[in-house]
Amino acid sequence: MALPPFAPPALDPDAQRVLEMIRAAGRPPFETLSPEEARGFFAAGRTVLQPDPPEVAETRDLAAPGPNGPVPLRLYRGLGSAAGALPALIYFHGGGWVLGDLDSHDQVCRRLANETQGCVVAVDYRLAPEHRFPAAVSDSAAATRWIIGQAEALGIDAGRIAVGGDSAGGNLAAVMAIMARDGYLPPVGLQVLIYPATDMAMATGSVRRVTEGFPLTAGTMRWFIDHYLSGRHDVADWRASPLRAADLSGVAPAWVLTCTHDPLADEGAAYAARLAQEGVRVTHVHIADQMHGFLTMGRICRASDSTIRMIGTALNAAWAA
Repeated sequence: MALPPFAPPALDPDAQRVLEMIRAAGRPPFETLSPEEARGFFAAGRTVLQPDPPEVAETRDLAAPGPNGPVPLRLYRGLGSAAGALPALIYFHGGGWVLGDLDSHDQVCRRLANETQGCVVAVDYRLAPEHRFPAAVSDSAAATRWIIGQAEALGIDAGRIAVGGDSAGGNLAAVMAIMARDGYLPPVGLQVLIYPATDMAMATGSVRRVTEGFPLTAGTMRWFIDHYLSGRHDVADWRASPLRAADLSGVAPAWVLTCTHDPLADEGAAYAARLAQEGVRVTHVHIADQMHGFLTMGRICRASDSTIRMIGTALNAAWAA
């Protein structure tokens, strides 16, 4: 008997409200804009969609030496954190390698620092199309290497390091974990991949399914990739498409989040499955009624709060092991 066609689960009412707000505001799809125009709309949405940033024990703006000049960083120590060296999450923001900065994910980083009573260090890598692949990878690697190398001065425990990020940031975190496995970076103990981009080929079922009506559609994602990569030859490079790495065995344990209403859903799930098949310990959380980007929509989407608490629990468990 033939299976019925796939019918996506109903969307969370909070996410539906976000979509209605976007339509009412008349925000055009990013792929119809210039990168500079898209950055303006992306920044403007922050005050509408994100909760007020919570207080933390400390924030410091820093800079790591990078291949093309300093890489800006922001260090957070969570409320209630102990004196001395803290475990640390090195966080790479989302935004399709074109959008985002230290401010776009400030609220999420603060929450994660407080949830873990640990340290979060956000990385402001260079953006495309002004700086195409592999500039973001090079900056992220330089920042990761410097943060761990300066652990004592920063009040960080170099033996308890995680890398993480959402969307494009999840892509970069996955690449950092492979580089750490291969000795190009110091070891990391966990990778937190939140609806990550893992294959630039854009050939999955979810790409064909999520084509309209959401903040991130297949067309938007292609716009991001076209700005990020220098050409189709970059698609096969594992630093752009970590799912295409020849071997994933031995990378850090992973916590992977995917959601149904997301063109990246299938490639994120495929990455989690491949990690598990190659002997990596993986927790894969799939949220059927959510859409890409909900983590930074916490003023409207209550699932953001519960998901941040879930990530904090995973980090604390890894750091207590």
